Amino acid sequence: MGVFYNIMLGYFFGFALGVGCALAVFYAIYSGGYRKAVEHGLQQQKPKRYLEEMAAAIKRADKEKAEKERARSS
Repeated sequence: MGVFYNIMLGYFFGFALGVGCALAVFYAIYSGGYRKAVEHGLQQQKPKRYLEEMAAAIKRADKEKAEKERARSS
């Protein structure tokens, strides 16, 4: 009984709480980043980094679109 009890305690504290804490941290980082992105998107004067990332995203989208069109015509 003692060994089983120790294994279950170790499992609970190590896995259940550990994973739960990690997920809570990941969610906090994700939601904070999302909130900041929405905030930047609503500003009249966009931050430099926002404009750079938006240009890169548009460039990637155009590149993917061109690749798909090229694949269809081949």
